[in-house]
Amino acid sequence: MSWVKYLVVFLILLSEGFPSSSYPVLKMYATDLTGTLSRAELNALERKLVTFHDSTSTQLVFLMISTLDGGAIEEYSYQVAATNKIGTKENNNGVLLLIAKEDRKLRIEVGYGLEGVLTDATSSYIIRNEIIPFFKNGEYFEGINGGLNAIIAVTAGEYKKVKEEEDSGGKIPFPVIIFIIIILLSIFGGRGSGKGILIGSVLGQMAGGGFRGGSFGGFSGGGGGFGGFSGGGGSFGGGGASGSW
Repeated sequence: MSWVKYLVVFLILLSEGFPSSSYPVLKMYATDLTGTLSRAELNALERKLVTFHDSTSTQLVFLMISTLDGGAIEEYSYQVAATNKIGTKENNNGVLLLIAKEDRKLRIEVGYGLEGVLTDATSSYIIRNEIIPFFKNGEYFEGINGGLNAIIAVTAGEYKKVKEEEDSGGKIPFPVIIFIIIILLSIFGGRGSGKGILIGSVLGQMAGGGFRGGSFGGFSGGGGGFGGFSGGGGSFGGGGASGSW
C-alpha cells in the first residue's frame, strides 16, 4: 500500500470510537446535503448512476456534504463507503465521489476490486482535470457530472481512448488521409462509381471526426423514477485520491 493508504488505515483506527450516526446512510445514488444542486440536476445524476449500476453491477455513488468539521476527508470518505457497503460483496466494485463543499475538498474512494482499474493516479487526474476546473468557477453540477462520467469511462476501459482522441482533436492526421485515399483508389478505382462514393463518404467522416468514440454521457439514462440505493456488501482498503480547490 502507498503511504496514503497507511494514513487512511491509521485514521480509521483512531476513529473507531466515533458513533456510526456520524456518517450518513445513503438512500440514493446521488445525494446533496448542501442544497447546491437543483432537483433536476440530482435526478439526472441519479438516472446516470442507476443505469450504470444496472448495466455493469458497479456501484458509483455521489455525496456532497457541507463540512468535515476539521476531520480528514480520507477517513470520512472511507467510513461512508464502508458504512453503506458500496459495491457488490463478490467484486468489491464500489466507488464514492465525496465533496465537502465548505472545506473545498473532495475525494474519490475506490473499492478493492477496482483499484487495478481506477488507480490512485487516474483518480487524481480526474479530480485535477475533470472536476476542479469547474469547481473553481462555481460550476458544481458540471464538475460533478464530468467527474462521474470520467469514472464511468475508466471502469469501462474507455477513458484513455477518449482522452487520446481529445488530445488529437479526434481526427486522423491529413497526410494519413491522403495516403489512405491513394491506396483505396488504387484498389477500387476501376470497380464502379458506387464504391467511390462510399469511400469518399467514409473518409469524410474520418477526417471530420465522425468516427470518434462515444461520449461519457452514454449512461445518462432516460426519465422516470428510480428505486434508490442499497449497498451490496462491498469492501474498501483506502484506494483512491483526494484534492482541493
